[in-house]
Amino acid sequence: VQLQASGGGSVQPGGSLRLSCAASGSIFSIRTMTWYRQAPGKQRELVAFITSGGDSNYVDSVKGRFTISRDNAKNTTYLQMNSLQPEDTAVYLCNAEIRVGRYDQFRDYWGQGTQVTVSS
Repeated sequence: VQLQASGGGSVQPGGSLRLSCAASGSIFSIRTMTWYRQAPGKQRELVAFITSGGDSNYVDSVKGRFTISRDNAKNTTYLQMNSLQPEDTAVYLCNAEIRVGRYDQFRDYWGQGTQVTVSS
């Protein structure tokens, strides 16, 4: 099982980016999918998560600006980021709770991270 994150880049303040994280491999089911971020010198921070049923939640600093979604048919989660600010600059990592077989337990899998830089 692999998670592949993409969509990062450099934007000016107020700009937008859409991140994607696709899970591939032998997957029976995916439970919660989560985006984290880690800025230089700071601890990893949970940004947003979405459950298999579509419930979602966000860290306060991104509420109203970021939207998480998922396409279960594609085993993919998206993070639409609008009104980006310099403080959003970080490496964004995706995480998914994946079960590879009907009788297996859910395990955490991580993507490789994608850099988001917001600067004028």
